[in-house]
Amino acid sequence: MILSKRFTFILVAMLAAIVWVSTGVETATGAKYTEPPMVPANFSELAQAARPGVVNIRTVKTMKGGGPVFRHFFGDPFQRRNPFEDFFGPNRERGPNREFKQRSLGSGFIIDSKGFIVTNNHVIENADQIKVILSNEKEFDAELVGRDPNTDLALIKIKDARKLEPLKFGDSDKLTIGSWVVAIGSPFGLEQTVTAGIVSAKGRVIGSGPYDDFIQTDASINPGNSGGPLLNMQGEVVGINTAILAQGQGIGFAIPVNLAKGIIDQLKNEGEVTRGWLGVGIQDLSPELRDYYGVGDQEGVLVSQVFEGDPADEAGIKAKDIIVAVDGTPVKTSRELTRVIAGKEVGKKTTISVLRDGEEKRFKVKLAKRQDEKLRASRETESDDEIGIQVTDLTPENAKRLGYEDESGVLIVRIKQGSKAQEAGLQRGDLIKEVNRKGINSVKEFEKAMDQTDSGDTINLLVKRRNAGFIVAKITK
Repeated sequence: MILSKRFTFILVAMLAAIVWVSTGVETATGAKYTEPPMVPANFSELAQAARPGVVNIRTVKTMKGGGPVFRHFFGDPFQRRNPFEDFFGPNRERGPNREFKQRSLGSGFIIDSKGFIVTNNHVIENADQIKVILSNEKEFDAELVGRDPNTDLALIKIKDARKLEPLKFGDSDKLTIGSWVVAIGSPFGLEQTVTAGIVSAKGRVIGSGPYDDFIQTDASINPGNSGGPLLNMQGEVVGINTAILAQGQGIGFAIPVNLAKGIIDQLKNEGEVTRGWLGVGIQDLSPELRDYYGVGDQEGVLVSQVFEGDPADEAGIKAKDIIVAVDGTPVKTSRELTRVIAGKEVGKKTTISVLRDGEEKRFKVKLAKRQDEKLRASRETESDDEIGIQVTDLTPENAKRLGYEDESGVLIVRIKQGSKAQEAGLQRGDLIKEVNRKGINSVKEFEKAMDQTDSGDTINLLVKRRNAGFIVAKITK
């Protein structure tokens, strides 16, 4: 009798669980929640269908100047690791002061029957030879169609390949955190390796460039997976595996396919990528800046610089305007604004909404073509000021190295021992953004602002410090 009651209780509990899973339950907030299956029933069908569309890529590059060992002497002085470095294969020839062949491994996937293949730019960059090995072990020479270093995407093509099985694009915007994904590639040269995991996060910024918007996953990704597809459970490509954290486990990053689609189309049709250019220097509205400009909780992006003669200048946008929307769509961060403008058609008239002195204004801006050289500072001259600092213009190179992308200002390169600047707490690597509430975009502007202050005056410097945020330094001249 006791056994019968226990059996009945277990049976009822199991039936209740089945009903709960199939019909869902209501949460405390009233929202209906349907429990997903803990593990998909079978990955084998998905893997079997997708693997023919995944390729192994092998490249050979001729390197000069002493080999990889020289990276230890002429690398990043701040010892920051390139997130893409670990995707190059382990087979590297070394040799002091001579040419050597660097062999790299990577992955890619077929997107159509004509032989177009998507991979990462860092897999094929500067390659003298690109080999593609299909899942049936047939090998082809590939030619470069186009590449986009800013998003680390590249398009290559093979010829005379028959019965190709391209993969389909999915919708990365529909991915939810916790949903299952599958990675296929060639880690360490082990072709057609299939791993599974979940989406750990979306919208990750890892410092690789101005268009960071990565999917983070714990699907096992290793050197050689780079350029391979990240698939949803329908076998659709939702991301392109790109980077790993060398010091972590179960942390990989993929470019969302929705970001990649337009770039791939441009590479396929034009061989290059063109992006919209507004012609402004921008930065995020931090709590300190909101307080500084008296805008409260307003979301938006501060215009720190307007380039003379460029679209924003011609339309009437000014420095210290706060951009709040593009074509009616709100923007909250500088990265978001950069991506939105870059995705707009060159020559298209775009409506930019800004806050100026608390009043909203709208400007019609005809976007130009973005050119990276426009971002380069006009001068590299250093200035030694009586307060005891040397500054230099902010260039794309030192901006990327120090984490100041999309920023404006002058960079402190030297602090004199015992100087007023040192006493005020300034440090080498600080970015001076304003002098007495006036924006600074070059060494020339900094020198002019300093010349306008008299001996004995208090100088207020708005400074941004890497990994510390904004600091106001007060110095008596």
